[in-house]
Amino acid sequence: MRILIVGSGGREHALAWAVRDADTLFIAPGNPGTAQYGVNIPVPVSELTGMVSFARNEQMDLVIIGPEVPLADGLADALDQGGIPCFGPSAAAAEIESSKAFAKGLMQRYGVPTAQWQHFHSNQLDEARNYAKMLGRCVIKASGLAAGKGAIMCENTEDSEYALHDLMIAGSLGEAGKEIVIEEWMEGEEASMFVLTDGDDYLLLDSAQDHKRVFDQDRGPNTGGMGAYAPAPVMTERLIESTCSRIIEPVLEAMAREGRLYKGCLYAGLMVTDEGPKVVEFNCRFGDPEAQVVLPLMGGDAIEILLCAAKGGIGNLRLEKQSLAAACVVLASGGYPGSYEKGHVVTGLKAAGEVPGALVFHAGTKSENGNILTAGGRVLGVTAVRETLSDAITHAYQAADLIDFKNKQLRRDIGCRALDRE
Repeated sequence: MRILIVGSGGREHALAWAVRDADTLFIAPGNPGTAQYGVNIPVPVSELTGMVSFARNEQMDLVIIGPEVPLADGLADALDQGGIPCFGPSAAAAEIESSKAFAKGLMQRYGVPTAQWQHFHSNQLDEARNYAKMLGRCVIKASGLAAGKGAIMCENTEDSEYALHDLMIAGSLGEAGKEIVIEEWMEGEEASMFVLTDGDDYLLLDSAQDHKRVFDQDRGPNTGGMGAYAPAPVMTERLIESTCSRIIEPVLEAMAREGRLYKGCLYAGLMVTDEGPKVVEFNCRFGDPEAQVVLPLMGGDAIEILLCAAKGGIGNLRLEKQSLAAACVVLASGGYPGSYEKGHVVTGLKAAGEVPGALVFHAGTKSENGNILTAGGRVLGVTAVRETLSDAITHAYQAADLIDFKNKQLRRDIGCRALDRE
């Protein structure tokens, strides 16, 4: 089996780990961590033509697209036209993430539970202000892709005024913020569900919960994710069944009905409210860092599963339930998600990898003169897989504390909600 993974972050390192038994594995462009399992190819994810040409010339049996941007740009469509099996949705199907306004409209049309909402364009500032004022406590989101930083939690009118000015006047997120969604603030506990689908059938992976805020106790600005764990105890069997019947299945059916057959990974970000699970957002790919805890618990042959999602027949497969848990602690550059320095030497990777159950996934690193250097906001995802969640968290922090680089920052409360439940 000849496989190409598209992307360069922690999610793609986790995917490379999952399919490491492939006969030939390429990662474009990859990172120092993915090089442990395959060959990194210097093709940027933005070069769709180059990516398709490489996949065709190297006779790839499967292309796995990690990030959302190339999916939204139509890489899966281009590969499909070239007859190359691809794990990932078409651009039309990826709009479930690339346009929050589209996703909310789809849910409204098909009765999928979500927060009360309205969307506004950049020339509707007064209308947006009035709606935010009416809601009071609300969430303001850039409708387009914003690298996990497009949701602003607004406790009051002052917060919403600042958010609206930032997005609609200052244009802090560029094109992504030219259309916004304002929705009611939902009370409850967040969780994530992941399904792998060929458009007709699906396999359900373990639930997960990530930590978006940069500081302990959910303080500070939202990030791309500072850690995650799986499975999430808040998602009981009853809630999982409800999510499948009221959210996952109706959405997959709706997408097919509207000519957007969905293939790949559908990520449902949920709020578990007193009324049951409601959708916070959909993503058209594995989450990051959720992939780093969900993939090690998959309970099946990852290559076979992803290939069936791409080509069909996933309904013939079954996953073996794992009596394990996983926790991931993100090590970030000081200052993230704001400005931060790059180029600091990372030490302790070998020792961290020797902690029982530990997997160190590279996210924002580069290799230079025999050293691993920081090269991004989120530098590493330190995962541990153990028999219990408490043990997984302990071992993840044990490994994380063996790694050092200048201005390293991390949260110290990953998994706190689950431990409180226990």
